[in-house]
Amino acid sequence: MRSLQSALAWVGIILLILLMVPTVALVRLFDRGKGLYATGRTFRTMGGWITRVNPRWRVAITGDLPRDPRNPYVVVANHQSMADIPAISRLPWEMKWVAKKSLFDLPVVGWLVKMSRDIPVDRKDPDSRANVILRAKYALRHRVSVMFMPEGTRSRDGRVLRYQDGAFRLAVDLGLPILPLAIDGTAEALPKHGWRFGKADVKVHVFAPIPTADLTAADVPALRERVRQATIEQIATWRGVAPEAVDAAPEQRAALAAPEAGSEITFGGEERAKTTASRG
Repeated sequence: MRSLQSALAWVGIILLILLMVPTVALVRLFDRGKGLYATGRTFRTMGGWITRVNPRWRVAITGDLPRDPRNPYVVVANHQSMADIPAISRLPWEMKWVAKKSLFDLPVVGWLVKMSRDIPVDRKDPDSRANVILRAKYALRHRVSVMFMPEGTRSRDGRVLRYQDGAFRLAVDLGLPILPLAIDGTAEALPKHGWRFGKADVKVHVFAPIPTADLTAADVPALRERVRQATIEQIATWRGVAPEAVDAAPEQRAALAAPEAGSEITFGGEERAKTTASRG
């Protein structure tokens, strides 16, 4: 049964992606908005359908959705797998995604994210971060939200990694609200070895926006930790465990302190232990 369901899901996903290209291209042709809201919204809506054609995935969205989709937010979410993207795309508003450059280099999918004017980040390029901020500011000033995953990489074990400052500094700099999201269940959704999909009950929670108009750069660390802790507590509630069981930061800090631990530089200029060290 799993093989049949997975086969049908792959057929549906491939057909959807093939349909997305001409549809998004057509909308892009007539989209005169500087923020390309309509183009991105079309791509996101069709991307969300991927979760609907897969009989092994269920997605539940909770929380208070923004009333005005053109009120721009700096949106931040934890990151568990590539399945986060279609699940979060079911939210009923457009946001430009900050995503790794390699995604933009892929055939078909790369065309779609470029047409939608998503924002690439290249961790090997020291000038990339400045370009991300410039493009994010452009979108926000044209009333389009921007989506960050401030862990900088996906969690390998479903726990929440440390958050980087970049998205929070941007929100404070522009005086725009932070809109936190929590997501859980996508780690089991995509096949790690093989082509068959895992059964996944995905949950997405939309928190109340956090104003930043009265904050300064000195408030960024507290804002970052407030958002991260709320995410941890929500995931812990879903799983029925203590928040400490969802928090990977203590092990990350220990790994960074160890002189033999390898490290990598991630977006935001922060040094993070390699996966093998952070997993212990």
